[in-house]
Amino acid sequence: MAVAELTAPTCPKQGLSSAQLSYLSARASRSRRLSFRPLRRTHGSRISCSVNQTAQAQAPAAVQPEVPKSSKPKPECFGVFCLTYDLKAEEETKSWKKLINVAVSGAAGMISNHLLFKLASGQVFGPDQPIALKLLGSERSFQALEGVAMELEDSLFPLLREVQISIDPYEVFQDVEWALLIGAKPRGPGMERAGLLDINGQIFAEQGKALNAVASRNVKVIVVGNPCNTNALICLKNAPNIPAKNFHALTRLDENRAKCQLALKAGAFYDKVSNVTIWGNHSTTQVPDFLNARINGLPVKEVITDPKWLEEEFTEKVQNRGGVLIKKWGRSSAASTAVSIADAMKSLVTPTPEGDWFSSGVYTDGNPYGIAEGIVFSMPCRSKGDGDYELVKDVIFDDYLLKRITKTEAELLAERRCVAHLIGGGVAFCDLPEDTMLPGEM
Repeated sequence: MAVAELTAPTCPKQGLSSAQLSYLSARASRSRRLSFRPLRRTHGSRISCSVNQTAQAQAPAAVQPEVPKSSKPKPECFGVFCLTYDLKAEEETKSWKKLINVAVSGAAGMISNHLLFKLASGQVFGPDQPIALKLLGSERSFQALEGVAMELEDSLFPLLREVQISIDPYEVFQDVEWALLIGAKPRGPGMERAGLLDINGQIFAEQGKALNAVASRNVKVIVVGNPCNTNALICLKNAPNIPAKNFHALTRLDENRAKCQLALKAGAFYDKVSNVTIWGNHSTTQVPDFLNARINGLPVKEVITDPKWLEEEFTEKVQNRGGVLIKKWGRSSAASTAVSIADAMKSLVTPTPEGDWFSSGVYTDGNPYGIAEGIVFSMPCRSKGDGDYELVKDVIFDDYLLKRITKTEAELLAERRCVAHLIGGGVAFCDLPEDTMLPGEM
């Protein structure tokens, strides 16, 4: 899975020059020219809503947490999104839901470049859900972030009512109902996995603290930056006021790849493949589960009668897909990663089809499978479409599957020991048995 770059693990400090501070666009003039001015560095600020709140419809949003109110000054929004829309004069908007706030970190990166337009167009939340996008970047990427906001302006999405850009997570996360944490430092040459865990762990610890301070108490968090399972654990441990169940590590791209490979092998279209689970870590220890998967409603092992392919080639193909893609065209899988993030979100705001499930890395406390508690582990989930989920109980295991699950569980426990200093677990001790970074993520 590709990652976007985020360089600053902590919030900007006072005393920086104005050139180092984030900028937001001033209100668009009548001639539509944009100008920029420094943003006041306030941690409790909230952008003004360009939707006329008194005219909003009564239909509930997919996720409606209680939002803490802020009495501090409101920073400017970006460009045309600062204009006030009179919903009373717009026939189309009378049935629209309440505005939903979505934060995206690493917003100037390639994954976000694909994802933001899916969000703004209504592909995730539906054609009647107005959205506010709050975009988090770094000092180095801020000019690119302005360019992203300009492209969103030029796309004329009716549902996109607000855009805010900043390098301060306390501003971007204010009152958000969704936080998509894509930004992370990519792994460079010679960097050990343990080093990446520590560097990115500091980023996600700070973002967890910011979410805990200013986000909605029912915010849904999807961690994409790698190593995403343990980064999600760090984030949730630093946000004690937000339910641990609300944090997800993205393993949906792995699930999508597994469905594709099963469909190709069976000679079926991929919409005929269901009940696919990715167990464990987003690494080479991940376990694509063919035992519980189905094709055209039949168990996979009845359709694909080649156990050697299932036990060896299938898993390897899923794991190596990203690396093969890079060799083919020299780029990481940013577009398919963005699609998988959208899929993961839709799985939480849309009722799961009867009998099916989806994969997500979630907190293991109380799980019915006997997996160690206190880690973020990909497991099969179902949702009623209310933003929440429950773990699937009607799954079967055999010796092969259990052995593989035990291995990925051990790796996540080792990763947890590596970041003990970031999750209140005392002194960190790193004893990772091997390098398990997926091909294509370095």
